[in-house]
Amino acid sequence: MLEIVFWSGLALVFYAYLGYGFVLWAFVRIKRLSPPLAPSETDYLPEVTFVVCAFNEEDWIRKKIDNSLALDYPRPLIQFCFVTDGSDDQTAELVQSYPYPAGLRWQLLHQPERRGKIAAFQRAMQQIESPIVVSTDANTLVNPEAILRLVRHFADPKVGAVAGEKRISMAEKDDASSAGEGIYWKYESLLKKWDAELWSVVGAAGELFAFRTECYEPVPSDTLVEDFYLTMRIAQRGWRVQYEPGAWAAEASSASVAEEMKRKVRIAAGGLQAVWRLAPLLNPLRYGVLSFQYISHRVLRWTLAPMLLPILLAINVLLALHGSLLYQILLLAQIIFYLAALAGWFLEQRKLKVKALFVPYYFCLMNWAMYAGFVRLLRGKQTVIWEKAKRAQ
Repeated sequence: MLEIVFWSGLALVFYAYLGYGFVLWAFVRIKRLSPPLAPSETDYLPEVTFVVCAFNEEDWIRKKIDNSLALDYPRPLIQFCFVTDGSDDQTAELVQSYPYPAGLRWQLLHQPERRGKIAAFQRAMQQIESPIVVSTDANTLVNPEAILRLVRHFADPKVGAVAGEKRISMAEKDDASSAGEGIYWKYESLLKKWDAELWSVVGAAGELFAFRTECYEPVPSDTLVEDFYLTMRIAQRGWRVQYEPGAWAAEASSASVAEEMKRKVRIAAGGLQAVWRLAPLLNPLRYGVLSFQYISHRVLRWTLAPMLLPILLAINVLLALHGSLLYQILLLAQIIFYLAALAGWFLEQRKLKVKALFVPYYFCLMNWAMYAGFVRLLRGKQTVIWEKAKRAQ
């Protein structure tokens, strides 16, 4: 019985973190045997509202405005909306006093009360009349072609949202968590590309995504990962969520491991909350391929896989004690992996870098965040108003 549990658990963990990528690649290869439907390259240029929610971003907001105004999209067809609710620094004043070009359509929404990004974004949605909304974080830089690349997918009436690509800007001096974050997002981007090719992206990152205004529905005010929940609800209602790597948003890596943990714990708590609220999507008889993608890409990583890691280690110890060489080798491999992660943490504290340790260290960091996020969610300690993680300069 222990052996059955061990091998079943090991297979599930492998599938959750790596195996799904191989299976997804195989399905996509099969689908490519049929002629692909490429995104439209026609002059499909709908009106767009470009929304930026910013909280206390006085050191960054001018650069964000400069970047936004450099977007390659017809000026008469785009409106800029900056929401600075709760900011008690100079963010709102800097947005208000910026020397905008004549004829530019823009608006500032500001109220002193801080109620979180969800409330700020939903306040903006009440003002929007354009058929397409593009949302981006205030601390990211977007490439000039981003909107053109995003909106071309909406020429397909089945597409309800489009996820852009998140990129992590890393300097040579970045630490293990920064490098691990960059590797993780490169892998995530590849999975999103294949997910979209098979059927639909499984949730967009808030750094850059677009959606049809008609697809929008208010997000519950206590939602912790509103971008993921919003786009998954669009997919749940029958629309496809596409992926556009030609539209990207770059942000700096976290300033330190502690800062990265702030983000990971919040996202972990939000992911677990989303699993509960999107429970109907766990039914493949109703949602088919979308359920398969959702369970494989997200749910297993947020639930069973992290839970199984310590269980597998404990069972491996028991099996190895019976003298089986195979289980002793597997136990040694586990011990080496976790010691490598521990060594990565130890060297991190001393500002030393060993790139070979980045992956095991970041892997353990992510899974520890899942446990911390679960505890925080149960205790009701994670709110929609959180302390921002500091980014590397």
